[in-house]
Amino acid sequence: MSVFIQSTLQGFKGAIKAFQRFPASIASALGFAIVTMIRIQLDWPEQEPYNFLFNCLHWSFALGAVFSLAVITGAYTRYNHKKSFLTANLLGAAAVVVTFLVLYFFGGTYPSLEKSSFATISSLAEARVSVAILLSLIAFIYLAGYPKEQSDFARSFFMTLKAYFIALIYGLVIMAGTAGVAGAIEALLYEGMSEKVYMYLGTLSGFVAFTIFVGYFPDFRRGYMDSHREVAQKQPRFIQVLFEYILVPIVLALTIVLLLWAGRTILSGMEASFLRLYGIATAYTIGGILLHIIITHSESGLARFYRRVYPLAALVILAFEAWAFVIQLEKSGLKTTEYFFIVIWIIALISAILLLIRKHDAHPTIALLTCVMAVLAVFPLVGYQALPVSAQVNRLENLLIDQGVLDNNQLIPAVTPPELAVRESITDAVTYLAYAENAKLPAWFDKRLAESSTFKTKLGFEQTWPEFEGPNGNTHSLVTILQLTPQGIDIGDYRWALNLQDYEYQKEQSSATLNGAQGTYHINWTRDPKTNMPTLRIELNDRVILEQTMDDYIKRISASYPPNDGRPAQVGLQDMSLQFDTPEVTVLLVFNRIEMNLDPQADRIFYGFDLSSLYMKEK
Repeated sequence: MSVFIQSTLQGFKGAIKAFQRFPASIASALGFAIVTMIRIQLDWPEQEPYNFLFNCLHWSFALGAVFSLAVITGAYTRYNHKKSFLTANLLGAAAVVVTFLVLYFFGGTYPSLEKSSFATISSLAEARVSVAILLSLIAFIYLAGYPKEQSDFARSFFMTLKAYFIALIYGLVIMAGTAGVAGAIEALLYEGMSEKVYMYLGTLSGFVAFTIFVGYFPDFRRGYMDSHREVAQKQPRFIQVLFEYILVPIVLALTIVLLLWAGRTILSGMEASFLRLYGIATAYTIGGILLHIIITHSESGLARFYRRVYPLAALVILAFEAWAFVIQLEKSGLKTTEYFFIVIWIIALISAILLLIRKHDAHPTIALLTCVMAVLAVFPLVGYQALPVSAQVNRLENLLIDQGVLDNNQLIPAVTPPELAVRESITDAVTYLAYAENAKLPAWFDKRLAESSTFKTKLGFEQTWPEFEGPNGNTHSLVTILQLTPQGIDIGDYRWALNLQDYEYQKEQSSATLNGAQGTYHINWTRDPKTNMPTLRIELNDRVILEQTMDDYIKRISASYPPNDGRPAQVGLQDMSLQFDTPEVTVLLVFNRIEMNLDPQADRIFYGFDLSSLYMKEK
C-alpha cells in the first residue's frame, strides 16, 4: 500500500515540477483549458459568432504546448543555461502568437453550402497545424533520447508512450471521482445543477492529466544524471509480455494473411476492395514500424525473429499493394484516399529498406522521413488537396473532350448519352471536384454540377453512380440520400409555420401547442427509437384528428429514387413535401434532407428526416 501511495504522490509531484521545467508548455495547456471552459459557458447561439476565434485559439495553444515541450527539451539537452531556457520559452510563446495570427487572418474560409455565414478554419489549415504538432512531438522524442549514453530514440519513444498512458489513467480516475462527487451533489443536495459542471470537471481533469504527462519525464539538463530516467525508460514485465508475446504474434499472423493474399493475387488477380486494403495497409505499416521500435532492445526469440522478418515481408507485401494502387489509379484517378495510400506506401518502402540495412539505427531516419512526407502532404501544388484536384481536373477534361462535351473551355450538352462506364467516371470526377475545399478549378467548371438538375442541363445526361461494393465484395445499393433543391416555397394561405425538428441530442418527441378558431391544437412529431421513422400526431381539444407515419411517403419516394452508394441527390419540392388533409386542417410538411439506410447483415433499416417546417391552416 505504501508503494502505491508513494507512486501516486510521485505522479502529482511530477505535475508540480512540470510548471517549473516547462512553463511555456503548461501555460499553453492552461490557455487551451480556459478557452474550452469559455466555450462551455457560452451556449451555441451565443458562441457561433466567436467559433472561428475559439478554434484558432485552440489550435494555437495545442501547437504551443507540444512545440514548447520540444524546444525546451532541446535547450536542456544541448545547452543547459538560463539564456537558452528563456529563449526556448519565448519561442514557445511566439509559436502560439504566430499560429493564431496566421490562422485568423489566412486560415479562414466561408462555407458555401452550409447554413452558417460565419468563417471556419479550412481543413487544409487544420491539417498544416496538425503536421506542425506531429513534427514537434517527433522532435521532442528525438531530443529526449539524448545523450546517447543514457538513451536512444526507441527508449525515448517508449518513455513518451508510457507517460501518456500513465497520465491518461490519472486523468480518467480524477474525472470519474470528481464526476461521482458532482453526481452525488446533484442527486442529494442540488437537483438543478447544470450539466456544464461535468464539462468543467472534464476540462480540468484533462489539464491536470497533461501536467502529469509532462511532469513524468526526467530532468533532461545536460550533464545531469537523473535516476528517474532509467525508471521511465524501463519496460515493466507485463508490457514486455504484451508486446513480445501478444502483439508480435498478432502482427506476424497479419503478415501471413497478407502474404497469402499476395499469392492469391498472383493466381486469380486483384480482387480486394481498395478502401479495405488501404485500411489494412495503414494499420500494418504504422503498427509494424512502431512495434519494431518498441521491441528494439528485447532479446526474446520472438522479438528477434520479428525484427528479421518484418522488413522482408513488408517489401513483398508492398509490391502487391503497389499493383493494387495502379489498378485503382486507372479506375478512378488520384483522389485523397489514393494520395494518402501512396504517402504511407513510400514511408513503408523506405523504412523497410532502412531497417534491413541499419537495424535499430534506422529509427531516427524513419522519423525524419515521416516528417518530410507529412510536410509534403500539406505543401502547395503537391499536397493532399492540390495534387488530387489537378489529377481529377485532367481526368475530367479528357473524358469530356473525348465525348465532345467540352470544347474551347465551353460545356456542350451531349446529344446522346455516353457509355455507362464513361458516365460513371464523369459523375465521379464531377462530384469530387464540386465538393473539394478551396480547389483551383477551371473557369468552365460550375460547382453546381454536383446538383442533378444542373448536371443534366449542362452535360446532357443524368448522373450515374457505380454499384456499391458491399462487405463481402457483393454489389448492393443500400443508401438513399435526398436533398431539397434551393428554391422559394409558396405557402399560400397557410396560417402557421412550425419548427418541429428533433435533433439526436433531444428527446424522441418534439411538440408544439397553438390556439386557433376551433380550439387548441397539440402537434407532436415523434421518432421510432429503432428505425427513426417519424409519426405526425395532431390533437384538437384533446381529440386526435390526425395520426400518420411516413411509411407510405417513404414507399413513394423509394420507387422514384432507388438506393445508390450514398451520394446525395438534389430533389424538387414536389418529392420533398407531403400534404395531409382532415376535415379540420390542412398540413404541409417540407423536408430539407431525407436518408434511408438499409443494413442487410443486421436486417435493419434506418431513416433520417430533416424536417424544415410544418405549415398548417384551418378549414
